[in-house]
Amino acid sequence: MNYFEIAIQKKAKSDKSQINFNKAHYFFLKKEWDSTLVYAMKQLNSKSDLETKDYCHYFRGYSLKKKELYKQAIVEFSLVNKSFQYYYLVDNNIGHLFLLKKEIKKAIVYFLKAENEILNRKDENEIADLYTNIGICYLHLNQFAKAESYFKKDLLLNSKRATKNVIRSNINLAGLYYQQYKDSQAIYYFRKAYTLSKSINDFNLKQTTAFNMAVVEENRGDFKKSLKYRKESEQWQDSLNNQNKIWAVADFEKKFAVAQKQKQIKVLEVQNKLKNAERNAFFFAAIGLLLILTAGVYVYAQKVKNAKIILLQKNKLDELNATKDQLFSIVSHDLRSSVNALKTSNAKLSATLETKNYDELHQLIIQNSSIANGAYSLLDNLLHWAMLQTKQLYFHKESVHLYSIVQQIEYNYKPLLLDKTLTFENSVSKNIFIFVDLDSLKIVLRNLLDNAIKFSNENGKISFYTEDTNTDFCKLIIEDSGIGMKENTIKELLSEGELLAKKDNSEIIGTGLGLQLCKQMIKKNSGTLAIESELNKGTKMILAFPKTIA
Repeated sequence: MNYFEIAIQKKAKSDKSQINFNKAHYFFLKKEWDSTLVYAMKQLNSKSDLETKDYCHYFRGYSLKKKELYKQAIVEFSLVNKSFQYYYLVDNNIGHLFLLKKEIKKAIVYFLKAENEILNRKDENEIADLYTNIGICYLHLNQFAKAESYFKKDLLLNSKRATKNVIRSNINLAGLYYQQYKDSQAIYYFRKAYTLSKSINDFNLKQTTAFNMAVVEENRGDFKKSLKYRKESEQWQDSLNNQNKIWAVADFEKKFAVAQKQKQIKVLEVQNKLKNAERNAFFFAAIGLLLILTAGVYVYAQKVKNAKIILLQKNKLDELNATKDQLFSIVSHDLRSSVNALKTSNAKLSATLETKNYDELHQLIIQNSSIANGAYSLLDNLLHWAMLQTKQLYFHKESVHLYSIVQQIEYNYKPLLLDKTLTFENSVSKNIFIFVDLDSLKIVLRNLLDNAIKFSNENGKISFYTEDTNTDFCKLIIEDSGIGMKENTIKELLSEGELLAKKDNSEIIGTGLGLQLCKQMIKKNSGTLAIESELNKGTKMILAFPKTIA
């Protein structure tokens, strides 16, 4: 507990008659912002001295800030009198609000106003946070020397604090040097942050430090190390998602327990009413008859309802079984073909090893890798499709920077693009943010890019670009110069009637499971899919996703 929180408690104890203030301070310390806003306003509407009003305005400003209502927070903080003994905290919070709003110069003015008083209080946590914020401001203004000075002060203070804070300080310094192209200094701090992250249980920091190392190694041209770090980053991201699922389940169980208790209370209330009704025999008899009648109607209604449910479940089960049989038939055929191809290729590989024909050996290795990647993609799509059908796939929509995601997908598929000497063009607008589930978006883009590569001729071109024709939706087009497809094939792919669609060239096309998975995930993200194509003239996959509301 810091000195300000201690001061709040002393203030509450000194005047217990201010009930609304005491409740406001209690919820403020508990970080229950809605309740804090309600009781602080109740206190302001009653008779209060100037100091109590200042505390209440501060409570409301801070709560609005935490609820991301930045404009209202600034208005509330401005109502605090400058004579308030903790006014420097008001300046510090307003500075942070302007930083969040990207009004950097205004932010610096308020942070510097608060700096001297915060230093006098000698609260290392508060000082370290201030140094970090000022450093970030100067970094935004490209005043690197000043930013470096504050980041180093922050690192010096954090060396006495928790490892998480030290890691964040190292990341800040690394980012500063990286922006100035001082790669050797940046790499030192990136690596230091990554090493320290090994000793903590914060999956988010682990994922961030591993991703930073992946970018560093990629820029240095060491793609093997970069891939290793990127895989580790994705593993930590998966762990973070699993942790979020566990917390969600725990929250659900808590709500369920509360609901059960409420049911028990209701049952007890009914029993008490029945006991009171027993005092009057005639009334009790009438109630008994009424209950029998009601129970009969209820039982009959339940039987009808259960019969309908069973019928619906049977129809659904029949549909799922038909889908399962169809899926297993097609997937087993494709897997058998892949394994047989791999077996045949391995036999050739063994024979070639004996003849020491290295050129043919190289081609066979590439062929084996292609077969294995195809089988892996099929199994990966099968897994996600099964999870989607059984509602086990975790969906969490958030604001996503589309250009950055396309960059990541391009990086993952660089070896395949280079193998077919395909040109990749990322013309996605850098200003567009869409509101989708990140993991499912990656699955969709990976599948569509994989198809574009598969059906493109050597020396072809694949383009990702956006068209901003709607204020609510962003249109993303994936265009290739490949073999294209017939109109009937397009209709079959977009049809909702069947799980899988067989095409003419089945040896190349595969099961079509990837595109069916894409359609379902696009739909769950409130998006749409359209296809434009001509034989031997390429294909356009046109996706539309809702934009992030500003």
